[in-house]
Amino acid sequence: MKIKTIARSEEEYTRERKQDVQKVQRNLDPSLHPMAKSVEYTRALNAVKMQRVFAKPFVGALAGHSDGVTCMSKCPDRLNCIVSGASDGEIRVWDVAARQGIRKFLGHTGPISGLSVSAQGDACVSCSSDSTVRLWRLGSASAGDASAAKDSLAVQDADMIFEGKAPFRGIDHHYQKPVFATASASVDVWDHNRSEPVNSFTWGSDSVMSVRFNPADPDIFATSGSDRSIALYDVRMGTPTRKLVMANKTNAIAWNPMEPFNFTVANEDSNLYSYDMRKLKIATCIHQDFVSAVMDVDFSPTGREFVAGGYDRTVRIYAYNGGHSREVYHTKRMQRIFTVKYSGDAAYVLSGSDDMNIRIWKARASEKQGALLPREKRKAVYEKKLVERYNHLPEVRGIERHRHVPKAVVKATQVRRTMQESEQKHKKQKIAHSAPGSVPNVPARKKRVVNVLE
Repeated sequence: MKIKTIARSEEEYTRERKQDVQKVQRNLDPSLHPMAKSVEYTRALNAVKMQRVFAKPFVGALAGHSDGVTCMSKCPDRLNCIVSGASDGEIRVWDVAARQGIRKFLGHTGPISGLSVSAQGDACVSCSSDSTVRLWRLGSASAGDASAAKDSLAVQDADMIFEGKAPFRGIDHHYQKPVFATASASVDVWDHNRSEPVNSFTWGSDSVMSVRFNPADPDIFATSGSDRSIALYDVRMGTPTRKLVMANKTNAIAWNPMEPFNFTVANEDSNLYSYDMRKLKIATCIHQDFVSAVMDVDFSPTGREFVAGGYDRTVRIYAYNGGHSREVYHTKRMQRIFTVKYSGDAAYVLSGSDDMNIRIWKARASEKQGALLPREKRKAVYEKKLVERYNHLPEVRGIERHRHVPKAVVKATQVRRTMQESEQKHKKQKIAHSAPGSVPNVPARKKRVVNVLE
């Protein structure tokens, strides 16, 4: 004989505070709650309104550089350590939690064009337009210990210097080996213990602007050139593998850490393009909303989002498959953005601009900082799910997507929208007054691809 018993956990019925209401059982039969949908909709509307009310993304700024910040690199083994380089050749190591510098590296005579920290976090390589690459040692006291530099920053000299034949444009460190790649007139692969390049790759006659190793398959890296090309290289083969030529120049490349075949590029035509390295003839997604050239892009450690900074003085956060940004950050004094980074815990975003500051932003503008009580966590999850459930309704969607942006960005957006509508109207008229099939219908994801070379 089966006996039905009622089992209840004492923890679920214990109040956290004396003011809390005692928990009672509730019958979830829909027929007993005819207004449940209306109540949920009102809660979703209130939740999205409160999110916009409490959206205060700016956390703080790291001030200390005497010239514009051109590049940054985060330490893989520390959350509170970041390295930045400026146009005056100075490199600083920051304690982000304390919001102060703890060490500076001097030696470069030209603007810093690239920085990269090794996967172990013990070394940092930098390149400059003075045709040199310098290797710096990051000790435990030089990264993450703000008390080491209370009065003045400690100055450190380079551990090794590598001489190049042309100004360097970009650099990236291998994820496993003591090897790094540089971008200049050619792509060179260097070893920490050798003064000459181990490998040298050339494909075309123009300069290479940036280089990035694949985090999942570290022996593969991608480069962008001034000839509007994106090339893929394999260190094991010693030869280039594929090359994509776009209609405009690419400024930066970022690999998705969770999807090793996919990468996103920041383009001069104010858009970002995501590609699958196995199928370069068509982009997987076009990310819009910028009104000027996109200068840098960096993925979140989760691989679900990425951050980009543009020449229009805004920082935008996108979903990895989203055509439009979910957040846009800006301040009155922030100038052109040259570099952006996601923090190691995906909770913050950092941007370096031409006004000599590094700004720290929250990845979720309305997210509450500090320790949360269990009931606060449950409430945040519940409100988030409510907004997602009713996001298709115009009232909720309009409030969630509304953002205040500078007047210059609004006007530029209106001009771009007018140009796009005019172009679409002209194309429809051309198709209507032409013979059937004479005007090819090229999709937007394929229109910016000029050629793919094997």
